[in-house]
Amino acid sequence: MTANLRPFHLAIPVDDLEQAEAFYRDIIGCGAGRRSTRWIDFNFFGHQLVVHLAPEESGRARTNEVDGKQVPARHFGVVLERRDWQALADRLRAAKVDFIIEPGIRFAGEAGEQGTFFLTDPSGNALEFKYFEDLGQLFVA
Repeated sequence: MTANLRPFHLAIPVDDLEQAEAFYRDIIGCGAGRRSTRWIDFNFFGHQLVVHLAPEESGRARTNEVDGKQVPARHFGVVLERRDWQALADRLRAAKVDFIIEPGIRFAGEAGEQGTFFLTDPSGNALEFKYFEDLGQLFVA
């Protein structure tokens, strides 16, 4: 990992801009930035996430088994500090968000142990939020 990590830019399809804005802004807590009638920029934990109105591209991803759970093969997310991860998980539970995979520990006692959870946005895009007690385990083999 580099000490000067730069923000990533990710653009994803959604089938309803109003639903996407309500989810990313109000549920996840992302600030909204520039917008048009076809897209909205969000501050996704310091990264640039753009949702583009493209209903024909939206949908659910296939899964692969990882540590006994069915993980969406196509997903994105962010690595948070443990306290921020827990606060987000608590906020999502309070909002009665359905998790694909409930908050918990993956690879317990093994290299790469991490807290993680998965959910989908209203357009079916899968998101993962995780934390590492030891961030040095992020890329461990």
